[in-house]
Amino acid sequence: MSKRWVGLAALGLALAGCEQDETKPNFEYAPDMVASVPYDSFANNPNTPDGKTLLTPAKGTVPRGHQPLHLVSGPEAAERAGADLRNPYPSSPEVLARGQTAFLRYCSPCHGSGGLGDGPVTARFPMPPSLLAEHAVGLPDGRIFHIITHGQGLMPAHGSQVAPEDRWKLVHYVRSLQNPARTARKEMP
Repeated sequence: MSKRWVGLAALGLALAGCEQDETKPNFEYAPDMVASVPYDSFANNPNTPDGKTLLTPAKGTVPRGHQPLHLVSGPEAAERAGADLRNPYPSSPEVLARGQTAFLRYCSPCHGSGGLGDGPVTARFPMPPSLLAEHAVGLPDGRIFHIITHGQGLMPAHGSQVAPEDRWKLVHYVRSLQNPARTARKEMP
């Protein structure tokens, strides 16, 4: 008998929430969720320890889709990058095409389309070194990746502009500029 009353009570509550008149609001069971107090991203917030609404990520977190790069800027870190980092992408026509696109977009204004350091901005700025020079040819791939990421000398860092996978593909494209015959041999089946 009591199950019947419980069922009827549940049915009654369900029907009470189904109002036919759309101009009248139904019953609110949790009004705090309907009319919550929002905080703007950059507004002060008394509910957080530092008083800021927009919190910094926890130390050591990595954004989704990114691989951590535990290298900082500087010559010692660049040397370590040259010794430790290896290009994870094998050279292929698709990789070289993407590297060329990134090169023309980010590198050619200073280094020129052929990597000679004769880009259009060299009329107002000091001429950057040629990527075909003996010194540049001898740099390990990881060091070139580090230079693209953190910059070197007058070259600014491009790590925030160029995705990590595109930086590695840029390295392949720079290698193709440095030694076109070697790249042609790799592309042959």
